[in-house]
Amino acid sequence: MNKGFLAAFLLCLCIGFGGVTRGDEGMWTFDDLPLKEMQTQYQFSPSADWLEHLQHAALRLKEGCSAAFVSADGLILTNQHCITDCIAEISTPKHDYTVDGFFAYTRDEEHRCPEMTVEQLTDIKDVTAQVSKSLKGLSGDAYTDALRGVSSSLEQDCADGDSRRWHCELVDLYHGGRYALYKYRRYQDVRLVFTPEYAIAGFGGDPDNFNFPRYSLDVALLRAYDRDQPVQSEYLPLAGHPPVEGELVFTAGNPGNTERGRTVAELKALRDDDITPSLVYYSELRGILEEYAHEGPEQRRMAYANLGAVDNLIKAHQGQLEALQDQSQLARKAEEEKSLRDWVMSDPAREAEYGDPWTAIAAAEQRYHGLVVRYRMLEQGWGFESRLFDYARLLVRGTVERDKSNGRRLPEYRDASLPRVEQALFSDVPVSQDYEELMLAWSLEKLRAALGADDPLVRRVLGRDSPETVARRAVENSRLDSAVTRRHMWEDVDFMAVANDPMITMAEAVDKEARSVRQLYEEQVSSVIRSQSQMLARARFARDGTGNYPDATFTLRLSYGQVRGWEEGQQKVAPFTDFGGLYARATGSAPFALPPRWIQAEPQLVSDTHFDFVTTNDIVGGSSGSPVVDRDGKLVGLVFDGNIHSLGGDFWYDSDQNRAVAVDDQALLAALRKVYGMTGLADELVQGHMQTAVLAPKATGQ
Repeated sequence: MNKGFLAAFLLCLCIGFGGVTRGDEGMWTFDDLPLKEMQTQYQFSPSADWLEHLQHAALRLKEGCSAAFVSADGLILTNQHCITDCIAEISTPKHDYTVDGFFAYTRDEEHRCPEMTVEQLTDIKDVTAQVSKSLKGLSGDAYTDALRGVSSSLEQDCADGDSRRWHCELVDLYHGGRYALYKYRRYQDVRLVFTPEYAIAGFGGDPDNFNFPRYSLDVALLRAYDRDQPVQSEYLPLAGHPPVEGELVFTAGNPGNTERGRTVAELKALRDDDITPSLVYYSELRGILEEYAHEGPEQRRMAYANLGAVDNLIKAHQGQLEALQDQSQLARKAEEEKSLRDWVMSDPAREAEYGDPWTAIAAAEQRYHGLVVRYRMLEQGWGFESRLFDYARLLVRGTVERDKSNGRRLPEYRDASLPRVEQALFSDVPVSQDYEELMLAWSLEKLRAALGADDPLVRRVLGRDSPETVARRAVENSRLDSAVTRRHMWEDVDFMAVANDPMITMAEAVDKEARSVRQLYEEQVSSVIRSQSQMLARARFARDGTGNYPDATFTLRLSYGQVRGWEEGQQKVAPFTDFGGLYARATGSAPFALPPRWIQAEPQLVSDTHFDFVTTNDIVGGSSGSPVVDRDGKLVGLVFDGNIHSLGGDFWYDSDQNRAVAVDDQALLAALRKVYGMTGLADELVQGHMQTAVLAPKATGQ
C-alpha cells in the first residue's frame, strides 16, 4: 500500500467519520478504519507507519488460519491446530509429532510442510469502478462470466507474470458494494520449527473448547524460506511484559466469512440448509473416526489427525445453530431489514434505483434449497471423501480447464491459482490405503442415501456393487498415491488418458454432473445473491453512509479491544489464567493429563506467570493464529479460540460476552526455556534474529 495515500486517507477518516458508537465491534480493513472512534474511546489511533508495519508482519495460511512473522529471519508464529495437516503429513509410525511434539534444535532439523502456503498482504487497491462497470445490468450466466473475466484480468495483471511468487485476489466487500484487489507475496517453502505435545497444546480437549478458563499452549513456530534461505522479513517484536486488565490491544488476522450483513432469508437458509445438515454429517463422521482409532496405533494416528478439526466443527456449528435459533436476535435483524426496506419503498426514485432485493434473494434461497443436496454431495465432495479422489478431480478438471483462456476457467484453475494446485498434486504425502478405503466407502454410502439407489449417477458410480467393494477396488488399483505418477499425468494428458486409473475413471464419471449443478448454483443462486446484495449495499450506503465494516472474507482485518473478562450469570470470569492454575487443573487423565516434560518442569516454572487471557476483540473462525499486539505494535499474545458466546459472532457481536482467547507470549517463552530447553529459539523471539544456526543444545533424553 502506498504510504502517502494511506496517511491522507486515514486523515480524512479521522476528520470525517460519523458519530456511530459500537464499542469494540468490528473487523476492519486496513484501508478503512474508525480512527475517530478509537481516539474517542481509547485516546489512541494508529499511525500510517504503525499500520503498514503490522500489515506486512501479519500472514495468512491457506489452511484457513492467520499467523505473523516474529523474527527478521522468517520465523512465523501460529497455532498448532492450524498446522495439523503438516504435522500429520510429516509424522511416521515411529514418530507421531502430534502426540510427541516437534523440536528442531538446528536449522537442518526444520522439516518442510509439504502442502503449506503462507501469504503476506503487500498492497490493497480499490477497483470498485472497474468491476461495477463490467457487471452493470447483468444477471445469471452473463454475470458469472463477466465476474470471472474481470477478476481474471485484474489478478493476472497484478501478479507481474510470476504467479509462484505473487498471488492476487479480487475481494468482494460489503457483498459487492465495494471491490478491492489484494496482492500477496506467496511463500511455499515453509518449515516446521517447534510445536509442543498435543496434550498441552490441546489441554482440556473438547470439554474446554470454546470455554474459559483455558490452559492451552496452542502454538507452533514455522520458518519461511526463499531459495533455500530464511526469508528476511518485517516482524512483530515481543512486548517483554504480560498484558494487564483493561489494556488496549489489537488483533491482525484473517477472519473467515461472516454473515452480519445478510438478509433474514439468507440466515434462515444458512441455518436450515447448511448448518443443520453439516452437524449431522460431521457427527456421523466423528463416530466413524473414533471407531477406526480403536483398531490400532497407526489407525489412531490417522484418525486423530482429523478428529480435532471435526470436534471443533461440530461444536462451532452447534453454537451457530443456537445463535440462529435465538428469536429475539432474528426479530432484531428483521426490524433492521424492514427499516431499510421501508426507506427504499417510500420513495419511487429509490425503489426504481434499488428494486426489491429482499424478494429476489429469498427466491434464490428457495432455488438453493432445491439443489443443495446434489451440490453438496457432488461439487463439495461430501460423497467422495478421499485424498486420492481429490487428486483425480484436480487432474481431470485441470486437463479441461487449462485448455481454456484464463478468463474462462474456473477460478481455482486460473494461472494465479495453479501453483497451489501443483503444490497439492506434487507433494509427496504418504497415503494410507485402509484409511482411504474407509473414508471413501463411508462417503459413497452417504451419496447413495442422499441421492437414492436408483439415481443414474449413483448407479454409474456403484454399478451393482456395494460402496465398500467400489472403494476397495478403486483404492487398491489406483496409482495416484505416487507423486511421480500424478506429475506425469498433469504434464502429459495422453499418459493420463491411457493410464486406466479407477480414481480417474470415477472422477470423470462424476465431473459432468458436478459441473452442471455448480453452474446451476452459480447462475440461479450465487450470482443472484451477489447482484442483489450490491443493491442492498448501495441502499445502505445511501441511507447510512460508509462508516461501517464489511463482512469478513478471509482477508486481513484489524480488530481493537481490551483485555477484559466477563460475567457468566452471577459469576465474574477473570481475564487471566496462570501456570499454577494449570497444575491445579491437571488430573493425570486425558484430556487433563500433562506431558512428562511439563510434570518434570513444574519446579522451574513461576506459578503466577500468565498462561492464557481473554479480550473483547471481535474475532471469528479464521482468526486463529492472529497476533495480539499492544499500542506500541508489540506482540503480547496469540489468538487460538473464542469463548462459547463468540460462536454467534458470525451473525452479531455482543461486547458484554463475546471474547477472544489468546496464549500469553510470556507463557511461550517460559515453556521454550524451562520445559523444552530451546533457549536459542526463545532468544530469537526476544532479540528478533538468530544468533547462530544452532538454536539450542539438545537436552538430555530429547
